[in-house]
Amino acid sequence: MDFDTSEEQRITLDAFRRFVEAEIAPAVQPWRDATIPKDLAHALLRKLAPYGVGSGWLGESDGGLALDLVTSGLLYEELARVSPGLAGTAFINEGVALAVATLGNGEQKQRWLPELISGEAIGCSAITEPGVGSNVRNVRTRAVRDGDGWRVSGEKTWISNAGISDLAVVVVRGEDESEGLSQIVVERNDGYRSRELAKLGLNDWSTAELVFDDVFVPSGRLLGQPGVGLRSTLRLFERARCFVAAIATGIARAALDAAVAYVQSREQRGKKIGAHQLVQELIADMATELDAARLLTLRGLHLVQKGVRCDTQTSMAKYYATEAAVRIASRAIEVHGAYGLSRELPVELHFRNARMMTIPAFAAAA
Repeated sequence: MDFDTSEEQRITLDAFRRFVEAEIAPAVQPWRDATIPKDLAHALLRKLAPYGVGSGWLGESDGGLALDLVTSGLLYEELARVSPGLAGTAFINEGVALAVATLGNGEQKQRWLPELISGEAIGCSAITEPGVGSNVRNVRTRAVRDGDGWRVSGEKTWISNAGISDLAVVVVRGEDESEGLSQIVVERNDGYRSRELAKLGLNDWSTAELVFDDVFVPSGRLLGQPGVGLRSTLRLFERARCFVAAIATGIARAALDAAVAYVQSREQRGKKIGAHQLVQELIADMATELDAARLLTLRGLHLVQKGVRCDTQTSMAKYYATEAAVRIASRAIEVHGAYGLSRELPVELHFRNARMMTIPAFAAAA
């Protein structure tokens, strides 16, 4: 496999890097450790869409840019280096758009895709439940027929984007246990409630509980055929693992960049601390782990793009990249010494963000 970037990819990535530094970094700076407000999230997603972040996975016939997944993964890594929360928001939103494009009928695509792709709407994927976790097979939330529509009742938790969402693709169980699981679109205006969760890191990325208290959903909201929700949900996990890995790699890059900048400026015993062999060894270890994480991620993206079964390889990418990000951020703190513990410098935040990325359960869900 050849992962050398093409001339077109290099031009795309260079332009996106400059855009992120000029337009995104200043806008998200006040929200590095607090939830990006809904209005700002919409505005930033609108700016990202022309670059294919939030719109790259979909074909041109659905209004997307039809980017290859390797290019998309590299774009997400670049964005996560500056704002993992915004990268995560865009990643979840793009996943919702992909679900609609893959499973939806013409009317559903026309209703939701344009706003999801453009950033005018923010979606979430509601799977995880209290007491159930990410074991999709044991979902308890129900959708019961009521005339031409549905009544949705249940709770979801640890749902990314939920607090700022305009719609949710909800994995539900029907009245008949033998029917299996389905996916149904519930809009915020239908009446679901959300409550933000306080957490260790990734505080710029909305994570919330959702409550569906006998919410009436009109007809025409079921995505795909009844009972295929489990299969379609698990199919999307392979892609999701890779993008979790890409975001973790972006966090690790930010930690390594901070460490390199520090050792090139900090002096001790008459010379820059980067000249000390022990510090050089720490930096070398960090750089090596970062490269290994990126290569595993690119392999996973390449295999997903080919359309072959690759749950093992994508799980490896997710596992290694997220754990490596924790180790890299931890070493960045060590390189900074006592200053690494200070909230005035970014490395302790990189560590907390990296630790959060080890938790999503895509590696075990299939």
